[in-house]
Amino acid sequence: MSKTRNEARQRRQRRVRGKVSGTADKPRLNVYRSLANIYAQLIDDGPGHTLVSASTIDPEVVKQIDGLNGVARAKIVGKVLAERARQAGITTVVFDRGGYRYHGRVQALAEASREAGLQF
Repeated sequence: MSKTRNEARQRRQRRVRGKVSGTADKPRLNVYRSLANIYAQLIDDGPGHTLVSASTIDPEVVKQIDGLNGVARAKIVGKVLAERARQAGITTVVFDRGGYRYHGRVQALAEASREAGLQF
């Protein structure tokens, strides 16, 4: 039985989500990557609330990413997410790659948020 790439990714994501969960003290940094954009949010899995988010469609980020490639855009999103997390008093997170391979845009977002002060 053949599976689409997205179905296979969702299966990997469910497997990872069984092991990774966020709390109010240490929220889960979730990444979603579409063909054109990348989205990241910090989630407290207890009540299921998003604490902080950033993406390439945020008005603040759109101004900075004009003319850049995907990896450079992901770095900016990671930096903005880390700044917003610091303002919310969040310093440590659990990384959830969302079933994607840890390279390219996902890796760039993670490393940029680490450089901007998030620990995971």
